Parts: sequence; structure tokens; C-alpha cells
Amino acid sequence: MTNQRVYPSNDYMQPSEGEPIRSVIVESEHSTIVAWHVEPGQRIAPHTHPEGQDTWTILSGQGLYQVDAQGLTVSIVTGDVVVAQKGQVHGVLCTSGDPLRFISVVAPLAAGYEPI
Repeated sequence: MTNQRVYPSNDYMQPSEGEPIRSVIVESEHSTIVAWHVEPGQRIAPHTHPEGQDTWTILSGQGLYQVDAQGLTVSIVTGDVVVAQKGQVHGVLCTSGDPLRFISVVAPLAAGYEPI
């Protein structure tokens, strides 16, 4: 186990011309913390975590956050905290001219992942 407790999020943001890159900052038996950098027009496909929760803290940008399997979306912006509880569908499309950057905390570690 590491003694590191401070992780500069900018060190983990990975721009990509293809799919957004899931960059793990730190993982423990309790959770996975991930940095996301989503370019304008890029999408994180809708999915669920059947055994856990995914909480996003939006650092910059804006997007359309998908909240169900039918494609219903809500707007998210810098400063929002977005919560998908156990089994809830979520995904996002970056709609701003700048990248959408956020930190995701998935808990517990064994939350699972299922694409929609």
C-alpha cells in the first residue's frame, strides 16, 4: 500500500483522438479513482456498474449525461457532482468546445462493468 495521498489530476489526463482513455489514478480494495479527458464530440458509451456506484466530479467542460437505456440525457457542467447508483445507466457526450475533464470514483472495487 502506498503512502501517497495527493494525486495531481492533470498528471493523469490523457487526450486521445480515438476513444477517451480511462486513466486509473489509484485503486484500493474499496474503490477505483479514474481521470477522464473527453475531447469535444467524444463519448463515453452508456454502461452500468451492477455491483457499485460511480460518482463523477466535473473539473471542466460540459456534456450531455445519459441517465437511462433509452438515451435520456441531462446537461452537466463544471462544478457538478454526478452520481450513478448501483446498476444505473450512465455515459456522456462532450458538448463543449473544450474538453470535458472529470474524476470518477467507482466503489466498491468489484463494482463490475456492463455496456448497454
